[in-house]
Amino acid sequence: MNDTKLYEQILGLQAPWSVTSVTMKKDEGTIEIEVACAETLWGCPVCGQRMHKHDSDRRRWRHMDTCQFKTIVVADVPRVKCPKHGTQVVKVPWADPLSRFTVWFERFAIDVLQECSTAGACQLLRISWDEADGIKQRAIDRGLRRRKVEPLRRLCIDEKAVGWGHQYVTIISCADGVKARVMAIEDDRKERSLNRFWRSLTKDQLRGVETVAMDMWEAYRNSTLRFVPGAKNKIVFDNFHVAKHMNKAVDDVRRRENTIMRAAGDTTPRGTRQLWLYGRENVPRKKVGLFKSLRDVMTKTARAWKVKELLRSFWMCEDEDEATAFFKDWCRHAMATRLKPVKKVVRMLKSHWENIVTYFRHHLCNAAAEGINSRIQHLIQQACGYRNRDRFKRDVLFHLGGLDLHPVIVQ
Repeated sequence: MNDTKLYEQILGLQAPWSVTSVTMKKDEGTIEIEVACAETLWGCPVCGQRMHKHDSDRRRWRHMDTCQFKTIVVADVPRVKCPKHGTQVVKVPWADPLSRFTVWFERFAIDVLQECSTAGACQLLRISWDEADGIKQRAIDRGLRRRKVEPLRRLCIDEKAVGWGHQYVTIISCADGVKARVMAIEDDRKERSLNRFWRSLTKDQLRGVETVAMDMWEAYRNSTLRFVPGAKNKIVFDNFHVAKHMNKAVDDVRRRENTIMRAAGDTTPRGTRQLWLYGRENVPRKKVGLFKSLRDVMTKTARAWKVKELLRSFWMCEDEDEATAFFKDWCRHAMATRLKPVKKVVRMLKSHWENIVTYFRHHLCNAAAEGINSRIQHLIQQACGYRNRDRFKRDVLFHLGGLDLHPVIVQ
């Protein structure tokens, strides 16, 4: 088989490199491409100082398959002996240092690894798990080296439960572009967890932060106030968590009313928890009649539910003035219910009002962060869990970090 010129073009080889032979090993299902070099004077890969070849190192690289055959590039790679950096292997144009795969194969493998599990990628690529993991780890290191110091204007901060028990990580994502990307993952959900991220930013980056969306966790707020200039007017408490507190209040009222009714022998409220958490427009059509009759019977829960539905309209206000007027009116309605769980939410929202109303200034919420959390959960399920926390963090950056992972093809 004599296809040396074809494979020179496929590999993009130029002098002094050339393909000397192509051998098909049908029994092994492989094609070996022998590459040679006529040059004797080389530069040190570290400092560039020119010197004669010291000796050579025979190496093999997996390339993209030729039809159904595995394709292997084989070459005697020159080594030079630099007075300053010692013996160094010359960089070849078709592969990165320390890699056993060509750049074309690694680029393809990275795309496959991003779309499916590592085990699935190994089957498709016909490589071992360790080889696939090596490609992934080199890609992450490459992407982190290439990450530029850029302005981070709109940030989302959220927590994610990982592992058994109350183990959490703090996830910081940037929502500047069309697609949110993870900037950092820190252990725990304490103030010092977020402090580590803020300390990693430059002063210009900290000054450039325009808004930060988060839940009402005091540790995150205190850390942001400490490091971000003018953070008092930049923090936005996420509307999802405001709704979450209101939903809990409705459920608390339902539980209490349910207990009283069951004690009287009335089992009507049994199995109706989810109905009270629906928005009015989302109640299933087949349950509309039942829900209407429930509101007539469970009057206290119905009052709490109406207040919850009214609060949903709050986020549709045009500006801060309209939002302030709406909130005052809503507070009057909520307090008039005389329901302790609802009144508790009213007092909580009043105490956090200055960072709730900022939503109408910045129009940022944690929807992007919640979407990232869902995708992280999918990664955890796909990997059947992570025993190594550092490996978990790096996998998240590989899939959701928005990094430039692919090796450069030298033409």
